[in-house]
Amino acid sequence: MHPSFMKAKIFATIALLIMTFAFVVPIVIFHGTLNKIEAGKIDEISPLTKKVWNFYNEGRYKSVTTPKEAHNDLQKMIDTASEIGVASTPIWAVSLEAPNYPKEAFPEGIPVYFHFDGYSGEVHEMNTINHYVGMDPMWVGGHFERAIGPYALLFLILIMVLFIAYNNKILNYLMLIPVVLPLLFLADYAYWLYWFGHNLHDWGAFKIKPFMPTVFGDGKIAQFTTHSYPTIGFYLLIAISIFSLLAVLAKSKAMRESDS
Repeated sequence: MHPSFMKAKIFATIALLIMTFAFVVPIVIFHGTLNKIEAGKIDEISPLTKKVWNFYNEGRYKSVTTPKEAHNDLQKMIDTASEIGVASTPIWAVSLEAPNYPKEAFPEGIPVYFHFDGYSGEVHEMNTINHYVGMDPMWVGGHFERAIGPYALLFLILIMVLFIAYNNKILNYLMLIPVVLPLLFLADYAYWLYWFGHNLHDWGAFKIKPFMPTVFGDGKIAQFTTHSYPTIGFYLLIAISIFSLLAVLAKSKAMRESDS
């Protein structure tokens, strides 16, 4: 076997493991759980789902209204009617600061974390602020993305597994999808920011002109200071992209030299 074939398998396996444990496992196991909580079907939530949520939420931000004894315990979060986010690794973080949210009460401002399959953080408070300026609540956007997210990621897992198992040019091209995954996320994220900022409603107590929210960096909306930066999930996407690209290059080299 050409040594570059083995390199390709190693690189693809690393990308596969990151994708599986950072995103696919928590997304698939937690899928539909928030709907069950909202519908009061708590008994239908499996012990495995609770364990997975508890594990992935260890040390993550919880709403300031959440009792400390309920942190990292899904059952207690449900019992205390606390704000519950999804289990997967957060990809992007947005935070708002304003004089009416003092540091003493909100030391991190009003943070919201964006995931492949939903949100976490101060989602309710952020939607209240959005309403204040005539903006739709966050759940209005990204319906299609959240619906196909688990299946799209499972499809990527299948591509990676087939890429590791077989030497095929078509699989090489398909492996470019995880290579561009960070760019796909950023493009979709930027699109929805534009959509929200340019589809304001008259119900807002504070009237502002259509605008483009800050995608990366610090900005200003009315009296709010905004911060928008990548978080751990985005860096993991970059790692997946790099290892996937290295795998494609290694296998392409091996196939080219094997044919010559």
